[in-house]
Amino acid sequence: MYQAQKPSQSTFVPIRHLQYHVRQWSSPSTDQAPLVLVHGWMDVAASWQFMVDALQADRWIIAPDWRGFGLTRGPGPAPDSYWFADYLADLDLLLDHFAQERQIDLVGHSMGGNVAMMYGGVRPERIRRLVNLEGFGLPATKPSQAPGRYAKWIDEIKSLHAGDMALKAYDSPEGVARRLMKTNPRLGADKAAWLARHWAAPNAQGQWEILGDPAHKVINAHLYQVEEALEIYRRISAPVLSVTASDDSLSQWWKGTFTLAQYQERLQAVPQLQSEVIADAGHMLHHDQPHALARLIESFLG
Repeated sequence: MYQAQKPSQSTFVPIRHLQYHVRQWSSPSTDQAPLVLVHGWMDVAASWQFMVDALQADRWIIAPDWRGFGLTRGPGPAPDSYWFADYLADLDLLLDHFAQERQIDLVGHSMGGNVAMMYGGVRPERIRRLVNLEGFGLPATKPSQAPGRYAKWIDEIKSLHAGDMALKAYDSPEGVARRLMKTNPRLGADKAAWLARHWAAPNAQGQWEILGDPAHKVINAHLYQVEEALEIYRRISAPVLSVTASDDSLSQWWKGTFTLAQYQERLQAVPQLQSEVIADAGHMLHHDQPHALARLIESFLG
């Protein structure tokens, strides 16, 4: 099994009626901006471990489990759908707690990359540098899609309550590791075995359940608004590093309805932009090429 070189410490912070689980590496420093890492959909903060181990500098790193993922929990029943704006508010209050008035370096992957980009335009004064790892946004939408979208949202909530959207459980952490390697063929068995024990946990029956609320599978009731996202991008004052993998995830997911070229065109709204590609990597590029990614990020952060 993979051996973590830089151990993390867990903290639980009360944020908006939730006990937010946050991993921290190293300790606060007065001469460096805190480095905040935010994970993607159906992932956890521990997923950053491989890249953190590859960083050369010793930095104070803060990585939360988003609401409904990992060990972040609330006192009552889980919601039956999630709203993107909540991630922005959660992040803002987490920074109030950890960074106070200090600017941060913010790195986000996938969904977390989308959060980072939107937050960077909503609270530009809080960000010193911003790194977006494959946080593409979504395909453009039209108002005519709204009736069907609301209907689908209602139908999926019904399906969730009927138990039809439950996540698969596994007999052992080895089963979870095999699932991770099936999803990402570049993930080595040693890393998969380590990650499985953070990505899932045993339930009362002894089966290993993924630490993600199935309600995250419910479609957003609101249509994605490209124009709104672009206006927020224009308000980002920090230098932005956009990192994509050599494997074209968008072509695999959207089959031509949303392309890498369209994403790169949207990024032209960002005032200060640097774009880079990580070779021999897929969407989970912080797993596939942690050392190459760490060098790239440290060079950009300075």
